Amino acid sequence: MPTHLRFRRRSYLGLLFLFSLSTSALYFIYSAPGIVNEYVFMVQARGIRIRENVKNIGAQVLEQVVRGAYSNGTDYSYDFNMSESDAPPTAYLPEGFTYLHSQVCPEKLPSMKGRLEVNMSEVSLEDVERSLLQETTIAPGGHWKPKDCLPRWKVAILVPFRNRHEHLPILLRHLVPVLQKQRLQFGFYVIEQAGTEPFNRAMLFNVGYKEAMKDLDWDCLVFHDVDHLMENDRNYYGCTDMPRHFAVKLDKYSYMLPYNEFFGGVSGLRVGQFNRINGFPNAFWGWGGEDDDLWNRVLYANYTVSRPHGELGRYMSIPHHHRGEVQFLGRYSLLRHSKERQKVDGLNNLNYSPLVSKRPLYTNVTVSLSRSLAPVADY
Repeated sequence: MPTHLRFRRRSYLGLLFLFSLSTSALYFIYSAPGIVNEYVFMVQARGIRIRENVKNIGAQVLEQVVRGAYSNGTDYSYDFNMSESDAPPTAYLPEGFTYLHSQVCPEKLPSMKGRLEVNMSEVSLEDVERSLLQETTIAPGGHWKPKDCLPRWKVAILVPFRNRHEHLPILLRHLVPVLQKQRLQFGFYVIEQAGTEPFNRAMLFNVGYKEAMKDLDWDCLVFHDVDHLMENDRNYYGCTDMPRHFAVKLDKYSYMLPYNEFFGGVSGLRVGQFNRINGFPNAFWGWGGEDDDLWNRVLYANYTVSRPHGELGRYMSIPHHHRGEVQFLGRYSLLRHSKERQKVDGLNNLNYSPLVSKRPLYTNVTVSLSRSLAPVADY
């Protein structure tokens, strides 16, 4: 083979190799954030768990040393309880407790048993509708309120959505009975993003809030990822302790909080609080950053985020069968200017044209989003 042909062939193979390498790198950096970021979170969570184990071992050693020092039988006063999960149990109403229809529903009902069986098997939406509507009366659009007492809170459940059709029925099958046990008046809003723009979870929440408030004067909002299933029905979705981060311990993060400012998965705010902080930011296109920005907005408004104690905040994540959303690479730049942007990016600069339909178990709000729908003024 002539020398110049061998050279061209090698050049071609070299270019093909570089192209394959670069496209693979771009995929893992830009299009597969779930793999990279969840791995980082899992490593952080495992690090926290190791630290907690060392702390517990140290406590056990200290206990033996103190007990040894008082081996002559002398009483000693030292609290060796170093775990939040060992806190005294909260008093719930006993079985058979009765209350009048005219009374406000209690927050700690005997129907709230604690640990739940989490069923993540796939099921059709039609089967879930048939099952739930046979057992209870749910108004079109997914609205329900108790009949045996006056609801203490009116809660709008907002679920951002795109191409998760296998997850939504699982969430509804699991969560609707829990909210009924908690005797909350609730409505489900599934805000579905159409079009080809990167997923904008935050903007969908803002749209969902505006549409939900057209139906009812809700007391508070729960921002709920479609793949998160609570493991304890005493994780109360009422508005008492909001702002609140509900999903504290997720199975894929080894049931540890990845970092203290983590505000993702499931969170809640009262309507007045959400208005005061100007809602979510609209500028986060793709995966990541919007929940960190919401945390900043909450703190800038001098609110304190509460979290369920002990094992109440445990959640399981439904496995994904498809590629994750693209990663938003500009999130760190936006987060550095959270305080300045809060006044100009949120509920007050949002424009959209929704297509709203009432389904048996939820209200579907379909919107096609673009950057031009939320122009940001200079800050």
